[in-house]
Amino acid sequence: MTKKILFPLLLAALFSGTMQAQNIEWRTIEQAAKTDSKSNTKLYFVDFYTSWCGWCKKMDRETFTNPVVAKILNTYYLPVKFDAEGNSEFSWHGTKYNNLEVAPGGRRSTHSFAKAVLGAQMGFPSFCIFNSDQSKLTIIQGYQSANDLIVMLWYFASGDNKRYPFDKYRQIFDKDIRPSMNAKLGIK
Repeated sequence: MTKKILFPLLLAALFSGTMQAQNIEWRTIEQAAKTDSKSNTKLYFVDFYTSWCGWCKKMDRETFTNPVVAKILNTYYLPVKFDAEGNSEFSWHGTKYNNLEVAPGGRRSTHSFAKAVLGAQMGFPSFCIFNSDQSKLTIIQGYQSANDLIVMLWYFASGDNKRYPFDKYRQIFDKDIRPSMNAKLGIK
C-alpha cells in the first residue's frame, strides 16, 4: 500500500473507538428565553462573551471544540452564546432586558442581562448555569480548560451538586465519577 492510503487507514483505526467530533448546538438568548419552562428539563448554559475578549476566542477554539464538552452541553443543557455588549431585547425569568446605553467613547455598553446575572463579578469569559426554570445556579468565571469545564458541567448535569461539595467532587472526579459519566455518554 502507498503511504497516502496507509496513513488515513492508520488514523481511522486509532480513533475508531473514541468519540466522534460534535459541534455544540448554540442558541441565541432570544431562542432560549422563549423555551417553555414547563416542558424543558434541561439546564441552561450561558456563555457571556465580548467581541474583543481573547480568552473567549481561546475557549471557542480549544474548549468548546472538545467532543465531551459538546456532548454534555448538547445532551443536558440548552447552550447559549450571549454577546455581553449586544443589543438584544428579551425577557428572562419574568424580567425584561435590553442594552440601550452607550459607553463613553461611543463603545457599546454592557447589556443589562450581563449586569444583572454577573453583578460585581463582571469579567469575560463568564458562564452561568441556570435551572430549567431559568433561575440561576452558579457563575463560572474566566478561561476553563476542556477538562475543568467537563467537571463543572457534569457536576450540575448529573445532580451531584446536591450530593457533594465542589472541592470534594473535583478530587474524586477522575477516579469515582468519570467512569460512570463516560458510560452514560457512550465514551470508551
